[in-house]
Order: sequence, then C-alpha cells, then structure tokens
Amino acid sequence: MLKAKVILVALGAAMVLPQALAASSPEEDRKAAVEYFKQRFPDVPFKEFVNGQYALDEDRRSQWESLQDFPPYEFAVAEGQEMFETPFANGKTYASCFENGGIGIRQNYPYFDMEKKEVITLELAINRCREANGEKPLRYKKGDIASISAYMASTSEGKAFDIKVPDEPAAMAAYKDGKEFYYSRRGQLNFSCASCHVQNPGNWIRADLLSPALGQPSNFPVHRSKWGELGTLHRRFAGCNNNVRAEPLPPQSLEYRNLEYFLTYMSNGLPVVGPATRP
Repeated sequence: MLKAKVILVALGAAMVLPQALAASSPEEDRKAAVEYFKQRFPDVPFKEFVNGQYALDEDRRSQWESLQDFPPYEFAVAEGQEMFETPFANGKTYASCFENGGIGIRQNYPYFDMEKKEVITLELAINRCREANGEKPLRYKKGDIASISAYMASTSEGKAFDIKVPDEPAAMAAYKDGKEFYYSRRGQLNFSCASCHVQNPGNWIRADLLSPALGQPSNFPVHRSKWGELGTLHRRFAGCNNNVRAEPLPPQSLEYRNLEYFLTYMSNGLPVVGPATRP
C-alpha cells in the first residue's frame, strides 16, 4: 500500500495541465484533446484509442486479443438481450421507450434532455423505462442493468459517438460541470481524473497501465478481471474515486452523469466497441 502511494504521489508532483486542454467551447475542447493525444501517441491511430491500454502496449494487446475468441461477457449479453425482449407485466418491452426500438442507439448516449434540463445516460433511461411501465428500477453498478446496457451497446458496434451539446445555458452548464469534475483534484491523494488519464496514460501504477481519456466510454459496460463480471461506467467512476481515497458518489448522481457527458463528448467520432474486457 505504501509503495503504491509513493508512486502516485510522485506522479502527482509532475502533473501540469496541458494548455491544449484549457480551451472553452466543447468542440474546441474535443479538438484540443484529439490533437494532444495524437502528439503524445503519434503511432496510435485515432480509432485505436477505444482499446485503451491495449493500444499502447503490444504484450498486453496480445494477451487481450487471445481472449476475444471467447469473451467472458458473452453470456451476460445474451441474458441482456433476453431481458430486453421480455415483456413487462403490462405487455410492453424496453423497445417501447427508445428510438428505433432501442437498437443501434448507444452512440447517442448520454444526451441532454431539453425538457427535463438534465443529462440522460443509457442506464438511467433503462430504469426510467422500467418505472414508466410499472417495474422496479435496477441497481446501477452491475447485474441486470449492465447486461441490458451491454446488449444495447452491442447493437451499436462500430457506430461513431455523436454526442450533442445544445447551445443552451443548462446544457453548457452540465458539460462544464462534467469538465470541472474531470480536472478537479480530490481525495487524500489529491488526484483528478486527468491526473491519470490525461497527464499519465502509458505510465504504470503498480501493475496497472494507465489508459488515455480519449475513447474510454466507448467500451462500456466492461468485464473486468478484477470484478469477475460486467460493470457500468459509473461503477468505474466510483472505483477511481476510491483509488484516490475520495468519497465515491452514487451511480447516476448528477455529478457522474455530467462527467459522463463531458467524457463521452471528447470521444465523438470514435466507434462503440462495448462491451469489452479490461484487467
């Protein structure tokens, strides 16, 4: 534990916010982020960033590719499809709540709801669909909701993220809140999300190779070896907060939804590859 802390503190001492990421509008931010990672990893093609650490390390990529013949999330995706297609007690299904019957839409989430003035993630929409049809909501970090989300993501495989930030004060505020969260230091280790995934991708913390921020939402839900199961992006957010000794927020809290909004906008143009596997 002490060794890990020493390494983390050493990394933190070397951190300087890249000036390229200090831009103002969402699109300026995104272009600056793409250019920053392009310069940092000139040998990594743009679309390869969705593969996280496997785009940076050949040995890890080789091990990961050997798993892809029988990915450990296959059964969960099949279960997710079955649940997605099974009618609620009122006879309707999830398809009744989503555009195009919920097929091939993952790349449009999260989005800003102009009527409710809030960010809607896919998992939140799944639960609101359940509640609108008289069903109890599911727990947000893992289990059934991760399986349903994974199935829906699988129907969008290869489609490019196309997150919109409307030119409307509430939408811009949500985006900026997410951006501020990403760059804000917290916890006993005084780390931000950017500390690891903007300033130190490609570096090691103990046995973990830090992945770049660009493309991270593309592969969720993920099956992590550490978890032994599928988990949602907000489960990962909470885990990162724990890692820096910060109090994690509830999944689907306003803060985490805004964070997902910002982070996914940064990945616009990259393809959906979820579900995926990670260490």
